[in-house]
Amino acid sequence: MSDQLLVIIDPAARQTDGESVRIAKDVLSAGAAAKVCLPDGPEEFARALGRRGSRRPVVIGDDHALLRAVTLLHRERELAGCGLSVVPVGGAGETSLTQSLGVPGGAVAAARTVLDGTERRLDLLVDDSDGVVLTGLAIPPARRVPAPTPAPVAPAAGRWYRTLLARTLPARPPRLPAVPAPGPTRLRVQLDGETLVDLDEPLESLTVTPGAPGTPGAAGAGTAEVELRPLSVGAEASPLRACGRTVAVTGPDFRYRADGAVSGPVRRRTWRVAEAAWGLVLPS
Repeated sequence: MSDQLLVIIDPAARQTDGESVRIAKDVLSAGAAAKVCLPDGPEEFARALGRRGSRRPVVIGDDHALLRAVTLLHRERELAGCGLSVVPVGGAGETSLTQSLGVPGGAVAAARTVLDGTERRLDLLVDDSDGVVLTGLAIPPARRVPAPTPAPVAPAAGRWYRTLLARTLPARPPRLPAVPAPGPTRLRVQLDGETLVDLDEPLESLTVTPGAPGTPGAAGAGTAEVELRPLSVGAEASPLRACGRTVAVTGPDFRYRADGAVSGPVRRRTWRVAEAAWGLVLPS
């Protein structure tokens, strides 16, 4: 790997945790020849990545920044020849995808991995709209969400304060109901051209995960693991699992969650596995 780095600092990371950004930049600059870019938005981010030359790109940012970099390189057909490094910086829950891939969470540990780690080639899913999925997708995308609970009135306010509110404010609106859990999903799911389930068999959920070589229980390299959970009637139905290279889903308008982002509605989407399609620097 090149000893020269192109450090692209996502603007959201600078706003969220400037101290972690500074620490990561200092560690990287002390260990390698680093050119630092501070793009103000997606267009400048793409321009900086496209002008990297022989420098090894390092993204300092959250999951969205990593996905943006992978997507840009994929659409330019430069992903195969470019190993990425990432230092996860973001708010709560905004770096979970990056860390699930094996990148350390702390700024110092992640920056040292950039300098001393090893590039590992990973599979991903490519859909028929040229979108990419790094870690997996799920249908339906959401579950039941509890209704918000109004904040209690502080005890110090006293009875007179509550009485005043009752006289001067309009009646409290009714509590919003919880978002209902999605109903049965009717989909035709085909794996490598073979139908696993058809529209007359309602599903509770469907997940597709690209293979991770060496991960116990995962699909092998170059394949995806598909898990179908039939609608449970009485006793819980056992999930159906299968592995293949191309997954086609057809049905009434459906949404799906891929790498934490919800897409759709669509009536058909096909994903294929791209084996060892991208490189990520991970701890040796």
